[in-house]
Amino acid sequence: MNKEELYKLGLAERYAHRGYYKKPEIPENSLPAFRRAIEYGLGSEFDVHLIADGSLVIFHDEFLFRETGAPGEIEDYDLEELRKLRLEGTDEPIPTFDEVLDLYEDTGIPIMIELKPNCGNHKELAEAVAKRLDRYKGPFAVESFDPRAVMAMRRLRPGFTRGQLAQDYFRKPEGLPFRLIVPLTICAFNVFTKPKFVAYKYEHRNNRALKRMVASEDMLEVLWTIATVRGYEETIKKGIIPIFEKIEPEEIGLVKTDQKASSK
Repeated sequence: MNKEELYKLGLAERYAHRGYYKKPEIPENSLPAFRRAIEYGLGSEFDVHLIADGSLVIFHDEFLFRETGAPGEIEDYDLEELRKLRLEGTDEPIPTFDEVLDLYEDTGIPIMIELKPNCGNHKELAEAVAKRLDRYKGPFAVESFDPRAVMAMRRLRPGFTRGQLAQDYFRKPEGLPFRLIVPLTICAFNVFTKPKFVAYKYEHRNNRALKRMVASEDMLEVLWTIATVRGYEETIKKGIIPIFEKIEPEEIGLVKTDQKASSK
């Protein structure tokens, strides 16, 4: 697909992973990381959690410690408590979903929203995200590792572009029970969720199930997370959408655009 066709689906040609971060000064999933992505005309792939007071916030991990030094799970905090925390030793707070959407809304650049369910809240998370996206005027797609979240989004907003995140769980089980390793590796639940794309772990890209899906099910292919110039260029050349990180703009020919983050 060309750029225009992808944009109609709410998809970008490439995505910066958790914003276009640059550690240590620009943390992942921070507002500066998203502003930097916009400066280079990049879509961002980022993670959304539903926390204790019903707010939606942007953060990757289930636990807060790696990024903030705070104890516990992010879902157990309310927004007022989270706002007191800072990311990776900087002055940057954990952003809200609203703040990131406001940055991107007037740019026309697609974003990729990963739903991060916890403790069976996939329906509530999908509903909260869907309601907020109803007011969003920019292009977007939604994805999740959890097929239940993808299914919930399909039921709530069948017109949204959906994606299934996956990897080879035989190689990296992630603590899953064996009964789930096979169906999640081969994306067996796609028959119910009907995703438009599958986003597969880059190191597992030669998985036969992935190749079969892309070849036989008219499925768009996304690969995550690419951290080398060679991998990025190889993926682009094959017409696959990369989600990348730790690659500087001059290494892959990115230049700053006239695009600015929204000042809402």
